[in-house]
Amino acid sequence: MNYQIQTLLKGIILKSFIAELDAHQETIARLVDCSSAIEAAGKLLIETLKQGGKILLCGNGGSAADCQHIAAELVVQYQKKRKALAAMALTTDSSVLTAHSNDFGFESVYSRQIEAIASEKDCLIAISTSGKSTNILKAAETAQLKGMAVIGLTGCAGGGLKELVTHSIIVPSDVTARIQEAHILIGHWWCGLIEEAVSAGNNS
Repeated sequence: MNYQIQTLLKGIILKSFIAELDAHQETIARLVDCSSAIEAAGKLLIETLKQGGKILLCGNGGSAADCQHIAAELVVQYQKKRKALAAMALTTDSSVLTAHSNDFGFESVYSRQIEAIASEKDCLIAISTSGKSTNILKAAETAQLKGMAVIGLTGCAGGGLKELVTHSIIVPSDVTARIQEAHILIGHWWCGLIEEAVSAGNNS
């Protein structure tokens, strides 16, 4: 490959990445409009744990990975050494997921688990970039019936999920990648907030 072609390709790749970075930064900057809901949800998570409740999470695809990521930060540690915190991703038990999907269908794969293990002390973080995923809507409905608080992490216009939650955080974007990038930033902030609260409680 000659030098001119290499230079041209490098310029195209750089321009493409800079455009992606600009789009990411624009979405993240617009989260200021969601800051009140994000902070209120963070306080709810702290209260859930203080009252002996669990944080349950559900999502599909990349959002399922976010559920596992956030749960791991809470159970193990985020930035501080502290006690383990009660968090569980409902996306991880392959036997439950496959048995339920085979016997009953995928639409109730999360609501069934909530029915089995959740109590009114618990809080559900329901993640759907569109807010329209049927199994996430059913999970939120079941959580409500059990008297649980529900936090919705969505994007686009929030879909039906925004009507089924205690706190709705709608990332101002229609692009799945941008929404998911914002979701994990929010999740990390919650983890840090919770750790600070736990550490402060241990020192008092």
